[in-house]
Amino acid sequence: MTFTGIPVAALDFYEDLEADNSKTFWTAHKSVYDESVKAPMLELAALLGPEFGEGKFFRPFRDIRFSKDKTPYKTHQGVVFHDSSRYLQISAAGLFVGGGYWHTTSEQVARLRRAVADDLTGEALEKALASVQKSGLSVHGEQLTRVPSGFDKDHPRAELLRYKDLVAWRDWPVAAWLGTAKAKARLEEFFRTCQPLNDWLHHYVS
Repeated sequence: MTFTGIPVAALDFYEDLEADNSKTFWTAHKSVYDESVKAPMLELAALLGPEFGEGKFFRPFRDIRFSKDKTPYKTHQGVVFHDSSRYLQISAAGLFVGGGYWHTTSEQVARLRRAVADDLTGEALEKALASVQKSGLSVHGEQLTRVPSGFDKDHPRAELLRYKDLVAWRDWPVAAWLGTAKAKARLEEFFRTCQPLNDWLHHYVS
């Protein structure tokens, strides 16, 4: 299978969809979505699969049942890999990639905090984060405004105790390399960089 990049037509498709998010537009341009968005993303996911797990594609249709925004179509195509700790999406803005855990359950949050508080596992997390940050990535996540109850507010990892999830991500704006096979290499590098964080989360939080 050959991946030659994300074509400009994919970016143009989403730019136009942002301007006209209607069934009429979608029906008239579905062939562009199939050929320029879905097909190359399927090729990319298949090539990444052996190392990072099977890619699951998100539906292009929005769930509007409980949303004030009734536009019917998503303005990006997202793919999540295997254990949901790796994510990528393409849109008119470019390529977005993420690694780590987000949208964690209450049970996962509890395990995360216990592991952060423990000296052995907490120090292992600090080493994993240092490895990720050494590569120029920063780690983010939803945070409480203060250290959660039950934990020392002066704990040496008090900042980490405030997190409910941990994610490293990167936005790549539109650039010429996106339309070439180099896009695959950049994604591989990003996911490998996030591996120490993912390994820790899989072991102590999942």
